Amino acid sequence: MPSPTVDPASAPPPHRLGLTGSIGAGKSTVAELLRARGLSVLDADEQARHATQEPQTLARIGAAFPGTVVGGVLDRAALAAVAFADPARLAELNAIVHPRVRARMQALEAEAARRGAAWVVQDIPLLFEGGLESGMDAVLVVDAPLEVRLERVMARSGLSREEVLARDARQMPAAEKRQKATVVIENGGPREALDAQLDAALRTLGITAR
Repeated sequence: MPSPTVDPASAPPPHRLGLTGSIGAGKSTVAELLRARGLSVLDADEQARHATQEPQTLARIGAAFPGTVVGGVLDRAALAAVAFADPARLAELNAIVHPRVRARMQALEAEAARRGAAWVVQDIPLLFEGGLESGMDAVLVVDAPLEVRLERVMARSGLSREEVLARDARQMPAAEKRQKATVVIENGGPREALDAQLDAALRTLGITAR
């Protein structure tokens, strides 16, 4: 049976829950738990991957960062090595990619509105760094102790401790994110504790999951 839809002209915009957290905090795990609870989760990283496969975007990246697009395919490791080494170059890359990501996220949000979604979750790693919190109705921050976060990232990525620390340092400090959050979830313990905290957070925010 097809999903029910509402008239696009009369569909109210859904409320936005911003989901963010420092590197290794477990934001992606929380995003999956929110999906399992029936919420629409719009993943900015996923949309960035799609955007950087678009020919026009690839052409702009290749012109700005020579050698990072080979045969019409983006060499993500080469691009990261150049862009993350220099804040000015990273800002240049973001200026190319972020407008396309925003357009894709807006299209997905409109689709969720047509389905009658009351809330959408915008999963955005650099939500505060990009000044996007002003467009959210609430912000959920996932956090974990620094050592736990470092171990997680090193285990999954093969990066050294110094490399992970360098990436963490380029983000807003976790303590500042916590101050800006509507709700904070602590993700340094067992999965059961994470589930319970998430359910409590949704109740606090007045979000009904299916």
